Amino acid sequence: MRSALIIPNRNGADHLERLLPALAAQSLQPDEVLVVDSSSSDDSPARWRAHGARVVAIDAARFNHGGTRRWASTLTRADVLIYMTQDAVPADRDALRRLHDALFAAPDIGVAYGRQLPHPGASLLSAAGRRFNYPAQSRIKRRSDARELGIKTCFSSDAFAAYRRDALFAVGGFPEDVIGSEDAFVAARMLLRDYAVHYTADAQVHHSHEYTPVEEMRRYFDIGTFYRREAWIVEAFGHAGGEGLRFVRDQIDALTAAGQRWRGAEVVWRSALKLAGYKLGFLERHLPSALKRRISMFPLYWEENSA
Repeated sequence: MRSALIIPNRNGADHLERLLPALAAQSLQPDEVLVVDSSSSDDSPARWRAHGARVVAIDAARFNHGGTRRWASTLTRADVLIYMTQDAVPADRDALRRLHDALFAAPDIGVAYGRQLPHPGASLLSAAGRRFNYPAQSRIKRRSDARELGIKTCFSSDAFAAYRRDALFAVGGFPEDVIGSEDAFVAARMLLRDYAVHYTADAQVHHSHEYTPVEEMRRYFDIGTFYRREAWIVEAFGHAGGEGLRFVRDQIDALTAAGQRWRGAEVVWRSALKLAGYKLGFLERHLPSALKRRISMFPLYWEENSA
């Protein structure tokens, strides 16, 4: 059974000092490494080619989170499609093997995604956020779990995920044109077709971000936009319920454990901005295109998607 590792890249040279050696050390070596490069101006495409990857180029203006991954899936005939982002670094030599094997832990699994650990040197709140969203316990999620998990049932992340090619294509593949959350889109489609989503905590990468409060607001504007435009997901799985409040409590607990409870106001402020961004995303159809381009983390999306 052939496997392909697919990585979108744009000026990713800063990550390659850690990423390339980590990939070279993997106990499972993919049959193919495919890098989709979006008009990089650094030497990352050349370094990927030296690593043995097939590099295909697209204009940066054509990049779309769903559409680009969809196109990449047609460039290989591999049975297992492993997607990573350029800033995700395997945490040990068995990361890819464990992710691959998790895809076949039950016959109905369509996608498996791994645990994301904070990068070395990550901030306290960023590290706590990784632990909250990617716990130490694995779980296979099925459609019936929506009663318990709500919209978290279809939570998945193609920063580090493996898809069965036949299952991915059976549900129509990645969406052609979305602002983001293409991984949740595919997971939701799979669940509605009675495929399972496997979160495997044993397959691990280092992957975290240090967003400013304004960047977090912009990110959640895009998430709100996604769920407004893909309302069928909310209709099928419901809302996140008290997830936001649980996240705030978890962040404050992390500060308390570190002797920094005085930073609780920062958590509340950040959470309020995220909620505001999310609500704005749900109202985006009432906002002028120029404002949406300014708020969004992906302004190019709005060049053709202003309606």
